[in-house]
Amino acid sequence: QVQLVESGGGLVQAGGSLRLSCAASGRAFSSYAMGWFRQAPGKEREFVAAIDWSAGRRDYGDSVKGRFIISRDNAKNTVDLQMNSLEPEDTAVYYCAADGRKVWALGHVHSDYDYWGQGTQVTVSS
Repeated sequence: QVQLVESGGGLVQAGGSLRLSCAASGRAFSSYAMGWFRQAPGKEREFVAAIDWSAGRRDYGDSVKGRFIISRDNAKNTVDLQMNSLEPEDTAVYYCAADGRKVWALGHVHSDYDYWGQGTQVTVSS
């Protein structure tokens, strides 16, 4: 069982940056691949980024490649999402998730993940 709590959301102007953090509690955080998803009003939950247990591999959604960076610190049980060059289209609730499948491929869909945080709101003004 893993409990996840996101923080760092807020209001930012277009072109600005935010750093989201996800704190995990529970057993064996380092054994989970971790991901970030987002959901805007009226839209489906969208894959943003994923990182494997060792931070050796990362994947990003097409809409955030080159702007967002996912990282993790297994000693602190945290996974972060650095968001740069933010656009109004990035406005959404951002969710942290843990993937316990123990497979090579990083998860890109909601069903790949076992545990979810409550989400944090990011609003980008134009």
